[in-house]
Amino acid sequence: MKNPRIAAIDIGTNSIRCIIAEVTKEGKYKILDDEKATVRLGERLAATGVICVEAANRAVTAIQRFHKLIAGFNVETVEAVATSAVRTAENGRELVEVLSRELGHEIRIISGEEEAELASASALANFDMNGKRYAMVDIGGGSVEIVLACGNHVEEFYSLDLGAVVMTERFLTGDPVTEHELRKLQRHIRDSLKRMFSGKKFTADTLIGSGGTVTALGCMAMQVRQENFVSIHGSEMFHAEIVHLQAMLFNKDLKGRRTIPGLNQDRADIIVAGVVVMDELMRYFDANRVLVNERGIREGLLIRAIKKLGLTAGSEPPTWRDSVLEFAASCHVDEQHSTHVAALALTIFDSLAPPFKMKASEKKLLEAAAILHDCGYFISYGSHHKHSYHLIRHAELFSFSPRERELIAQIARYHRKSLPKKKHETYQSLKEKDQVTVARLGGILRLADGLDRRRSAMVQSVACHYEGTTLIIRLDSSQDISVEVFGGNSKKDLFEKAFESTIIFATP
Repeated sequence: MKNPRIAAIDIGTNSIRCIIAEVTKEGKYKILDDEKATVRLGERLAATGVICVEAANRAVTAIQRFHKLIAGFNVETVEAVATSAVRTAENGRELVEVLSRELGHEIRIISGEEEAELASASALANFDMNGKRYAMVDIGGGSVEIVLACGNHVEEFYSLDLGAVVMTERFLTGDPVTEHELRKLQRHIRDSLKRMFSGKKFTADTLIGSGGTVTALGCMAMQVRQENFVSIHGSEMFHAEIVHLQAMLFNKDLKGRRTIPGLNQDRADIIVAGVVVMDELMRYFDANRVLVNERGIREGLLIRAIKKLGLTAGSEPPTWRDSVLEFAASCHVDEQHSTHVAALALTIFDSLAPPFKMKASEKKLLEAAAILHDCGYFISYGSHHKHSYHLIRHAELFSFSPRERELIAQIARYHRKSLPKKKHETYQSLKEKDQVTVARLGGILRLADGLDRRRSAMVQSVACHYEGTTLIIRLDSSQDISVEVFGGNSKKDLFEKAFESTIIFATP
């Protein structure tokens, strides 16, 4: 029996997105296609109260194309919704009737609260916020949805008409934007937030952000940092970076904004309003960082469709370790070897953490890399450490940021063969502190892998003791482990270099 295919269509104020996925009986899904059409349904909407003919025609053309995509992929279930622009326009229902006929499926106009519910379903499926109070924000073209939450429990939903398209057309008509226009927009956003929350104060150190504005800001922030990660999903931006981006965008006219690295030209005319909204939200909630959720409402629609099919997605979010083990299994990793190497590596890490001030977050990276270090065998034995690097950095690992996935991939990459070199571009592109992390954790993993040379857990456990710059590692075993001692000695080079120490093995 074939896995069912589903489509989620989000008709927003700025763009229409169509995502097509295939679902397993366990409720897991694989993206088959993700299409976007920038139609600007919100064009002149604030001034006229109606969706203009040109925008409606662009929407019809996009939906006709999506209809053909859905038919071509043999999609069985379609979840299609229209949001802020259609919800507020006088001719919104009329347009939805036309679009529904063209699509061949019902398109529902949803409330701002339902938008917020969909955004929160996506956020909860992608981020581990256990025990934390935070806010989820989705900045669209017409509205901003805000969800207040603690851990996996949603407390309240809010929707405000503060979308990037609407705010641009209402307040930012100058090119470049004037100081007076900027101040008026800032006051309007602050007043709107105060009215909505009626004086109640909700403080959240972290926001989880979705929508085109947030992903655009994430791409620009990555370019400013000169980072080259595979995606921005799960990346973080600090408030200081948002303030910097706002100043940079404010000082450029439209032509100048279109040249900014990381910013799609289709969004250059509305990004100033978007970044001002983001800045004001962070100020209002006293938030220092925002985590980028690249998926948002359309993934919430997928999760809803999967539940309607009676499958299990969306019941409980996975843990980071679940996602690592699942990816390892998909690559047919030798579980006994990988988990034993991980156990040895973590024991060594624990003994080094106090003197070298290594953090718990680094321990998580080491464990993930240890479990996945041999996943490159899935492609071939030759250069499997390099294959592991490429597989890991493109993997979907729950709750790991793009930076963390890159570090895990590089730690795994150096478990064998050459040490980090100047000609290794990916290593050299890391910040200096991240290079230190990769060298140290890669050295530990490399050493632990050598100590399981026969992949049979001959070294049952290790105990570490520092004497000056010498690390004495006592190996516990009831059998002859000369092969494992040889393996450890042949693979201690990166460790000794990274920690500026000498390793001596002590055997029973």
